[in-house]
Amino acid sequence: MTLLLLIRHGTNDWVHGRLAGWTPGVHLNEEGRRQAAALSERLGDLPIAAIYSSPLERCVETAEAVARPRGIGLRLVEQVGEVRYGEWQGAELKELYTHELWPGVQHYPSGTRFPNGESLGEAQMRVVQAIDGLRAQHPKQIIAVFSHADLIKLALAYYIGMHIDLFQRLTINPCSLNAVAFERMGPRLMAFNDTGSLEHLRPRPEEPAPAQPADAPAAEDVAAATAAEKSE
Repeated sequence: MTLLLLIRHGTNDWVHGRLAGWTPGVHLNEEGRRQAAALSERLGDLPIAAIYSSPLERCVETAEAVARPRGIGLRLVEQVGEVRYGEWQGAELKELYTHELWPGVQHYPSGTRFPNGESLGEAQMRVVQAIDGLRAQHPKQIIAVFSHADLIKLALAYYIGMHIDLFQRLTINPCSLNAVAFERMGPRLMAFNDTGSLEHLRPRPEEPAPAQPADAPAAEDVAAATAAEKSE
């Protein structure tokens, strides 16, 4: 049995704001470095045999926080690098939300290709092929692979038998750990989106309703007027 640890990189200044993709020079921020250090401590004395990482800086820095204190050499694997988003790379997410392809990315990823980039199906196949090749080198060992949210979601969806069109139902937080055990009867999901904290389950405050102009009619007045019109 090979135990695969799939780990997302820590927080950086692009998280939740822009689609970094393969943009060079995106490094962990202070919070991300704290997350990486905490991850290393949480892994404790787990006998990790090898550590692999996407070549992008934010992944390498997270992986090094785990590899360095254990004296394990870090190996870079381009195939577990971020989705190639093409023209979307570097764009602000608030702009992409209104793009005509956004519904396809969310609900029909199997049939959606990023402009001048790859499809999510292609990204899924390359990350699965890479992982299958790595775990074949480490039978009965534990390996850690540091990658990106979409790649990890795509890989997990494949191994647990979830159709790619549903993969957006999975959430992968920064520096979260996911574990898949490859047994004789198939892969088993052993840990999912684990950060050692339940903070991500805390209800978010509701966004305030947009302010109404001072001369705007009250909601009950609008409802009364609408009822009156229907009765005429």
